Amino acid sequence: MVGIILLAMVAGFLALRLYSVLGKRTGHEQTFVAPADHANSVPIVAGEEARPQVVIENSNVFEPSAAAGIRAIIAADNNFDVARFIEGSKAAYRMILEAYWRGDEAELAELTDEDVRQSFAASIAERKAAGHVLDNRLVQIEKAIISAASLDGKVAQVTVRFDADIAAVTRDADNHVVAGSLSDAVPTHDAWTFTRTVRALDPNWILTDTDESA
Repeated sequence: MVGIILLAMVAGFLALRLYSVLGKRTGHEQTFVAPADHANSVPIVAGEEARPQVVIENSNVFEPSAAAGIRAIIAADNNFDVARFIEGSKAAYRMILEAYWRGDEAELAELTDEDVRQSFAASIAERKAAGHVLDNRLVQIEKAIISAASLDGKVAQVTVRFDADIAAVTRDADNHVVAGSLSDAVPTHDAWTFTRTVRALDPNWILTDTDESA
């Protein structure tokens, strides 16, 4: 895990919690089907009742290397909806960044595991000690794609790669800009891993790892 200088936005979904966007049942849960360039349907796991297969229209929501892991997660929990998860992960990305930037450790504790929370807390403490305030803006999320997925026993892990444009400014206690610019957006590439125990009563997906994506 690396120390992250993260960037924020004022946008929709900020009032929601992670479970409401990553764990929400949509009413049209689907069986996983491979992307267009791997056109054959992924076979239903032996012993499962046959379910109609629904093609995900956006074939760019996951990388082919993540297909086996996604199939395993759906076999364990047929409420897992790939397209909905991607949309939810974008909202979670915004919420967590926003909480980090304003130094809201209580909200971060709800959305992250202990290791990630401590990493954020250390960075927030260092920032406060320096008398710095972040004034960041997430200009846009250009792309969010599942780059890895796995199921270890009942524990599902999904890694999402976010490509975003961010305008970042650091101000001192007197509101003077000490670093960055709001007029120039900087491309960023992050890989975040979300974890959940499948079929647990708690529908919460928790952020368990953050890294810079190559």
